[in-house]
Amino acid sequence: MDCYNTSDLISIEQALEKLLSQTSAISDVEDVALTDAAGRITALPVISPLNVPPFANSAMDGYAVRLQDITPDAVLPVAGKAFAGSPFSGEWPAGSVIRIMTGAPVPAGTDAVIMQEQAELSEQGVRFTAMPAQGQNIRLAGEDIRQGAEVLAAGVRLGTAELPLLASLGIAQIKVVRKLKVALFSTGDELQPVGTPLQEGQIYDTNRFAVRLMLEQMHCEIIDLGIIRDDPQALREAFKAGDLHADLLISSGGVSVGEADFTKQILDEVGKISFWKLAMKPGKPFAFGQLNRALFCGLPGNPVSAVVTFYQLVQPLIAHLSGDTHWQPPARLKAKAMTPLKKSPGRLDFQRGIVSANAQGELEVRTTGHQGSHVFSSFTLGNAFIVLERERGSVKAGELVDVELFNPLLRF
Repeated sequence: MDCYNTSDLISIEQALEKLLSQTSAISDVEDVALTDAAGRITALPVISPLNVPPFANSAMDGYAVRLQDITPDAVLPVAGKAFAGSPFSGEWPAGSVIRIMTGAPVPAGTDAVIMQEQAELSEQGVRFTAMPAQGQNIRLAGEDIRQGAEVLAAGVRLGTAELPLLASLGIAQIKVVRKLKVALFSTGDELQPVGTPLQEGQIYDTNRFAVRLMLEQMHCEIIDLGIIRDDPQALREAFKAGDLHADLLISSGGVSVGEADFTKQILDEVGKISFWKLAMKPGKPFAFGQLNRALFCGLPGNPVSAVVTFYQLVQPLIAHLSGDTHWQPPARLKAKAMTPLKKSPGRLDFQRGIVSANAQGELEVRTTGHQGSHVFSSFTLGNAFIVLERERGSVKAGELVDVELFNPLLRF
């Protein structure tokens, strides 16, 4: 069992409610080129300036016909050709057909397009093996998108599905919410930048590197304040710098109760703490509060704890602050535990696991191994969180558990 009282810890659901209810999205808008808009959030609904397709066109390679000219076994001469980008423009005589390619504008008066597989061509003309229906194989103007229709709502993150759609409408500039400004620092005398030789008792600053990667994935503007030593005045200056330049300040380490954990102490002086102890594992010491103008999130110092709390709490907060109204938390699925899972009641546990499907299509999950908050390799080995309820104890092999497959923040 955990050696501390868990009754004073707030649930992750309570924490998320506070994070989202006590904050609001930024409202600043900027125009960006469509080519620079990947990952940005639409600030306004996007209205189509034209019909898609802009003209009626053929859905098949075949023949444009008028129904009044088609009779069984009739052989009709070919009066001309229509290609995409080179439409038929001559006179279309009665009792004839037009050879047409996919995407070509249909000539005026066309009732249908008969696919070439249903046509027999000879020197006298073409005979059809099937009778067409009105409108067959014709894509109508505006069939996909009508001019004046809303194609994207406000609050949509622009990606591979959305940007080509806007390009097809000829939209070259788009109004988006400005990037969220996030200041970032790590605390601890033991931390060294990656690439620096380690002395006795020192470790690399993994947390800031991992958090920066996730912030980049979320298309934030990052203000990297580096490593702040365990010195109250240095921390005050870091808080002031973050508060001055950022919308959100994220620290890593210093929110526990050790003698050198000054972050919470300084935050009490320069801001207001909303909460700082969670009923989750890993990640009990997570602080959230308000500075003079910027918000503040204090992540735990252990690497796994820092990533899990960012993923479960800071990720939805950033989506909310950025105006991403379509962000959804990872879905929880049921899977059969194929290995025993150790757990003590008292905290919601996010263990790292490997999810796969068996021959029957049922989900199974295995632990990645040791679940210590320092074992960062569990993210490399795993592809999902095993989510064990707050009051649940250890799990036996064969029991059903909830799993969350990693989203692109951990698997890009």
